[in-house]
Amino acid sequence: MTSTSPRTTAVNHWAVLGLDPGADSAALKRAFRQQARRWHPDLNGNDPHAEEQFKAVNEAYAVLSDPKRRQQWEQGLDTADAAAVGLDPFASGFPHFDDYIAELFGRPRRRSVDDERPEPRQAAPEPRGDVTPAPAPPPPVMASTDCESVVDLTPDQALHGERVELELPDGTAVEVWTPPLAGDGWRLRLAGVAPGGADHFLQLRVRTEEGLRIDGLRVLFQLDISPADGALGCMVVVPTLDGPVQLRVPPGSSSGRLLRLRQRGMSLADQRGDQLVEIRLVVPQALTEAEEALYGRLQQLAGELDGEQR
Repeated sequence: MTSTSPRTTAVNHWAVLGLDPGADSAALKRAFRQQARRWHPDLNGNDPHAEEQFKAVNEAYAVLSDPKRRQQWEQGLDTADAAAVGLDPFASGFPHFDDYIAELFGRPRRRSVDDERPEPRQAAPEPRGDVTPAPAPPPPVMASTDCESVVDLTPDQALHGERVELELPDGTAVEVWTPPLAGDGWRLRLAGVAPGGADHFLQLRVRTEEGLRIDGLRVLFQLDISPADGALGCMVVVPTLDGPVQLRVPPGSSSGRLLRLRQRGMSLADQRGDQLVEIRLVVPQALTEAEEALYGRLQQLAGELDGEQR
């Protein structure tokens, strides 16, 4: 009986694209776009390793997206190695990433933030004879006002980078990839894409339902406690990516103090960040009579201590 598993000596195209065997067409295209952008030589300073990886990604997609070649590969019959026979499609250089993707998927190219500006129009030739043409009217003046959009990302999307599509007020469609290891509160500038040549800013929001904020591999959390808990210390329960944990707040903790939970941040390969817990002392807006009396006595003691130190 003929085996239907890939050859052990051949390249595992599924692994090259980071997919499980048998992934559907949509997942295949999505993984190809992500890996192609990650390893495109123009985006990696012409790194030789990136060039080889980009070729491997291209070959993996070419095989897995073609039912006939995919069947041959799964049966161990595919021997069409383009580079080996001198048919390397990138022998003369690598195309621009957006042009390459648009050509491969057979759809019109979307406007990207790194598109070149259109060349200025050529001046019309002057008419012959003694007639002097009227000067061209000045171009309309357009207000240049920067715009901003808020983009919500999951922690995983912020960690690896995510493709974002948005439509500007004038109907222009813009596609941009967020950088890997992005964080909550980052602002990305899209130069000159807004009406009137203004900039458009993307403000990234990377937060969990528990109030955790992601910043690269670090996780940030703001802990509100009472002034008494800050002065005397306390035990509290704080959320983490792995679930709630207990944390001891040392005595004498003021607003702005940072407490570190090691190895409770985001993970990438063999690295893992920490979680930082920022203390914020919160005074209740409405005090009971007993609380007001205690705060009054505390204020009095602080005044007396200050007078003794002078």
